Amino acid sequence: MIKQYIIFFGLLLFVITPLQTVKAETVSNAEKEYFTTEDIIADIVFPSIDKKVVKEYEGDSFVGWQWKRIVGITYNNNHSYDVSVRIEVPLKENPNEFSEDLIKVRISPSCDSEKLNKQLCDHDFKIKILEYKHLSQ
Repeated sequence: MIKQYIIFFGLLLFVITPLQTVKAETVSNAEKEYFTTEDIIADIVFPSIDKKVVKEYEGDSFVGWQWKRIVGITYNNNHSYDVSVRIEVPLKENPNEFSEDLIKVRISPSCDSEKLNKQLCDHDFKIKILEYKHLSQ
């Protein structure tokens, strides 16, 4: 008798279990965040600028420079962009004072598209520091 109840409840559990499924929805946080064009460019060129700042300030890898703003963007006919960025670097002598620097970076997006003129655009994605100026010391 007990065997029959166990088998009955086992079958009942087996039949009911597949009916109790829950579908969880994923919630995207992308809608709640806001990014500007400057944020995207900063994200792309940050590693290159950081390496250059470390070199300029004698290899001090703990240089805490700050991104101030993009001063200008120029489009070149070879499908690349020159971006001028103003940064502030704290002085070693007095961390409350800053040196203002201007960095010109060339961003060359990949030329994978067939719609681009291959005679003018024949490069892969790359970032190159063109110029580094100390505006104040």
